[in-house]
Amino acid sequence: MNSQRCDLQSILGRSDIGALNPRQRQVVSHVTSCRTAVLGGMRWGCERCEHHETHFHSCRDRHCPKCQRKQSVEWRERQRAHVLPVTYHHVVFTLPSALNGWVGLHPELIYRTLFSCVWSTLAAFGADPKRLNGQIGMSCVLHTWGEALTRHVHLHCLVPGGALGADGQWHAARSHYLFPVRALSRRFRGSMVGTLRVAAAKGQLHRVTRDGEIDTVLDQLMQSEWVVYSKACPGRAEQVVDYLSRYSHRIAISDERIVKADAFNVSFRVKDYANEGSRRTLTLETKEFIRRYLLHVLPKGLMRVRHFGFLANRCRRQRLYDIRSALSVKDSTVNESDDVKSTNPEVRLQPVTERLCPACKKGYLHPRYRIEPYRLTKN
Repeated sequence: MNSQRCDLQSILGRSDIGALNPRQRQVVSHVTSCRTAVLGGMRWGCERCEHHETHFHSCRDRHCPKCQRKQSVEWRERQRAHVLPVTYHHVVFTLPSALNGWVGLHPELIYRTLFSCVWSTLAAFGADPKRLNGQIGMSCVLHTWGEALTRHVHLHCLVPGGALGADGQWHAARSHYLFPVRALSRRFRGSMVGTLRVAAAKGQLHRVTRDGEIDTVLDQLMQSEWVVYSKACPGRAEQVVDYLSRYSHRIAISDERIVKADAFNVSFRVKDYANEGSRRTLTLETKEFIRRYLLHVLPKGLMRVRHFGFLANRCRRQRLYDIRSALSVKDSTVNESDDVKSTNPEVRLQPVTERLCPACKKGYLHPRYRIEPYRLTKN
């Protein structure tokens, strides 16, 4: 029965979620309509027997758990040609929880500032003559959640362990870590706080209305320690791509984590980091679960996966060619406009035109006719 389904689509579809802003309402509409008659679809039939199947279209919303698997695999395939034969480093920059309220009020500004300050921090360390003395590259993914769906804004960065110098040579990192974490943390803190002070002076934090809140919060942030994590990721190129792809299209919660759901409560699995990452089950009221999920709806048009430095889209092809030449390895960079061509059976960029009939096992299913989207009419 539908009431027994334990997935995000059914939870959003049968619950009273109250007042939503237009963006949240749009996401809820997409997720609840995904692969249903609302979006229309295609009727398939066997050429040898009378077996028929109906396949409805997907919503392709980046907040939908049903649509991100294919996107993640396709993205992973595109990135394979961009990986260098060097050690990569996973660096995570986390915003303090004191800024969570401002994220809710000014998400576009805070997220944009986070991306720019993280890159300016890493770029400055890479350009330092005492360190790598060159231009580094970075691919990063924005995440806004913790295991319990609370707001936990952080940026996952994958950074090749070296820099392209002005002399055209590759300057490799000289140790198992990329840069000192404590130094990264302090420069990142100063960059974020300074940028937010400038934004406040320009009136860009106008939704923060309490008297003196901006100065008080920023002053307190300068006195606290900010969390930066860094770890080397040695391994083959394929492992590096797979590693980043696990973060690239992840959403706040997947259907696999939901254990039980009804009109009143939702139970889902979380990692208990206080107990060595063991799994436990957390139960929330349905309205609270939906409220937490909707905290992570991103502003429309915000790019949560970005590339900087020699991995930036505008110069990546030439820069990677230069780096591979400096490393004396064969260049494998592909044209960015080329279609993904892979032997990976998970990748299906072209629509499937036929497949074996599950009923007779002899004929093939072919599209018979299109099903138009279903629209509710108001009386």
